[in-house]
Amino acid sequence: MTKPAEVTSAVSGRVSSEAHTMTELLEIQRAAFLRDGIPDAKTRIDRITRLSSLLLDNADEIAEALTEDFGTRPRELSLAADVAGCMVDLTHQRRGVEKWMKESNTAKVQGALGFKQRVRHDPLGVVGIMGPWNFPLQLTFVPAGAAFAAGNRVLMRPSSITSRTTDVIAKHAPDYFSIEELAVITSKHGGGADFAKLKVDHMFFTGSPDVGASVAQEAAKNLVPVTLELGGKNPAVLDPDADIDKAATMLADARMVNGGQVCLCPDYVFVPEAKVGEFTDKVIARWTTNFATIRNNPEYTATINQKNYDRILGLIADAQELGADVRQVVPAGEPLPDAEKRKIAPTLLTGVKAGMKIEEDEVFGPVLTVYPYRDLSEAIRYIAAHPHPLTMYWCGDDNENLARLADGTRSGSINANDFALHMFGAELPFGGIGRSGMGGYHGKTGFDTFSHARAIAISTMPFKVSEMMSPPFTARDAKMTNGQMKLWTRLNKRAIKKLKRR
Repeated sequence: MTKPAEVTSAVSGRVSSEAHTMTELLEIQRAAFLRDGIPDAKTRIDRITRLSSLLLDNADEIAEALTEDFGTRPRELSLAADVAGCMVDLTHQRRGVEKWMKESNTAKVQGALGFKQRVRHDPLGVVGIMGPWNFPLQLTFVPAGAAFAAGNRVLMRPSSITSRTTDVIAKHAPDYFSIEELAVITSKHGGGADFAKLKVDHMFFTGSPDVGASVAQEAAKNLVPVTLELGGKNPAVLDPDADIDKAATMLADARMVNGGQVCLCPDYVFVPEAKVGEFTDKVIARWTTNFATIRNNPEYTATINQKNYDRILGLIADAQELGADVRQVVPAGEPLPDAEKRKIAPTLLTGVKAGMKIEEDEVFGPVLTVYPYRDLSEAIRYIAAHPHPLTMYWCGDDNENLARLADGTRSGSINANDFALHMFGAELPFGGIGRSGMGGYHGKTGFDTFSHARAIAISTMPFKVSEMMSPPFTARDAKMTNGQMKLWTRLNKRAIKKLKRR
């Protein structure tokens, strides 16, 4: 039976999470979870609301911190993605939690015969959430909201790369939450590898596949279940009849969101062979219009750090040295790339072939590769032969070709004619498959991820299964067993006949 938690608002005394070690914080939250019991709907909604307030009340300071962390990042993007971008799912969690947490009656007819069956949706306990640097708040606060909806406590570790942003959240969190409910883990507590070793009840990680693999390995040592939201080389495919101007404009814009540093950015594009020239010219034209200046443009998001700056330039150089054609939009008088500003010009590659590093590595920067195709099956075979991406883009109508693409490939999602549309569908799950991740969240999927579906079966039947399945076996038991075998054999033969008639 659920009940209100003792702590339903920020505790007076304002204890910072940095006053305790990670292990101590875990013990504090677990003790509070056991003490207070399963929280009722009002408590859960209150926690989600305070989580929203933590972002909304401090939005300006958050945007400033994100700009400092990146070097340059437009305020509008930071507010749209890392603050307002959280509200769709947080609002949906708040509205849906009371319905989702109710027990489910799964067998009304059997119940009337004495076999009651229902499912509880119980919280797990303490959830650990590890976020990435590209959207350090959206990708920690949204899963935290789902964890609260499911009735859990949260240990949140935003990326240490965006340390100023993490510091802002750590500073203000005690105004909204007791550390018994939400504790913000910073670099002062230790590294991400240390966090991955915690014996939480569920570990949620967003980041690269390689780091995700190590997080899963550490969690496995403690038998901690994990959800991994990873990256991947997201393909885009143009229908043979697609509007080239619309497709080029959308994909040019989508590639440059956050300077290309988004796990959902399109990485490469398949274009009908006869239209490659037109497509590439229109992409370059769009970038030229959008970025009349880059080096000192505060709206052009810089590469997050020197390591990634060097990595992206290395991918471009490797492709060029091995024969790829490189086109870049470099405003007159601006020496790009610029190491001081960490600015890389929008770059379009054609002629990319196997053996080039960019064929395999996720770019995570302002680079788009274009491949020609003569028949749609070529694009499908290529995509299917590579690791499953987090998303896939389709430019064209909702037609038979889209169905062929979906049937012949695997991806976390498919978005058609716009960027990351599924992020705005309240009931659409978000998650990868294979190398792009495991598990999902958003909407009820997030609630389910952080809940345990607990079966309850109650018998008032006139016979006992235990008696039927333990010796001594009587003639009645043999008769019932033989009767079951005849029934299931008859039903299976009926199914075979139906298949033959299809």
